[in-house]
Amino acid sequence: MPEGPSIILLKEEVQQFKGKEVVAVSGNSKIEQSRLLNQKVISFKTWGKHFLICFKEFTLKVHLLLFGKYLINKKKEQAARLSIVFDNGELNLYSCSVKFLDGNINACYDWSADVMSDAWDPKKAIIKLKKTPAKFICDALLEQDIFAGVGNIIKNEVLYRVGVHPESKVGKIPVAKIKEIVKEARNYSFEFLEWKRNFVLRKHWLAHGQKMCLRCNLPFVRKYTGVKNRRSFFCINCQFLYK
Repeated sequence: MPEGPSIILLKEEVQQFKGKEVVAVSGNSKIEQSRLLNQKVISFKTWGKHFLICFKEFTLKVHLLLFGKYLINKKKEQAARLSIVFDNGELNLYSCSVKFLDGNINACYDWSADVMSDAWDPKKAIIKLKKTPAKFICDALLEQDIFAGVGNIIKNEVLYRVGVHPESKVGKIPVAKIKEIVKEARNYSFEFLEWKRNFVLRKHWLAHGQKMCLRCNLPFVRKYTGVKNRRSFFCINCQFLYK
């Protein structure tokens, strides 16, 4: 599943279509596709893993789910979920979810929950975490209403950086360490963006998908953790378990 930084890159890649009118639309999506015809793109936005195409009276929300893809001015052989054509090119979306959001987009989203937004508020994230003391930190980091944009890669890398075991209970983690987790969730997201932009993201993974802990020279534990049952990579020697 693409994480927040990858959706930022998508937003950057489609800027050629800003201010352009939709001249054709097709695909196997069940939304009212004709609603897009002759509509001018006002702006492109992102919220976490959501890509938002904003028009005057509504917004098209795109979620790439687990295996979603997009192509600009290119097509795959498979049918597109939605193909949006402008007079200067086209955006083709595959294996994703698309939905209309009516009215002011600012009423639909809490921008302060997006780790990559200028409106990001770490204090709110800490308050929300304190309300879920029994939750595993590996699950909490994937809660989009707390850390919009954080996915499994960022989760694993942040917990390795700060030395916290993924199965630690939020309520047992010291406040100073919680603040460190919140800070690194944003820091790593922006580093992820730059590495992804330069095609070197995987070279910087210290935990995700790795076999050995570089700090301890011990094998990583690979385990599906938490209620969300997502894959974690961690070192039982240097990542402390708060329980």
